[in-house]
Amino acid sequence: MAKKSFQELINSPGMPVLVDFYADWCGPCKAMSPVVQQVASQFNGKLKVVKVNIDNNQTAASQFRVQGVPTFILFHKGQQVWRQSGAMPAQQLTQVIQQYV
Repeated sequence: MAKKSFQELINSPGMPVLVDFYADWCGPCKAMSPVVQQVASQFNGKLKVVKVNIDNNQTAASQFRVQGVPTFILFHKGQQVWRQSGAMPAQQLTQVIQQYV
């Protein structure tokens, strides 16, 4: 199976796409992992979550000028509608996504 391009992943029709830029060495990223999973299951079928390891995907990281991890970017219909760097409570992430589902 061919790997989808990043552009194909974020152009998901009909549902917003949350991109989680992370790194294996990043403590806050590890702390956010269960939060992202919780939010993903909460919006099951209404939200697509894409995790991007910045060390393995430097092109995507530089394309979106990711300077710190974790960085979360929400795309809706292929457009960036929200972005934030750093850890945050699940409730905050949920409130943002709620506006687009």
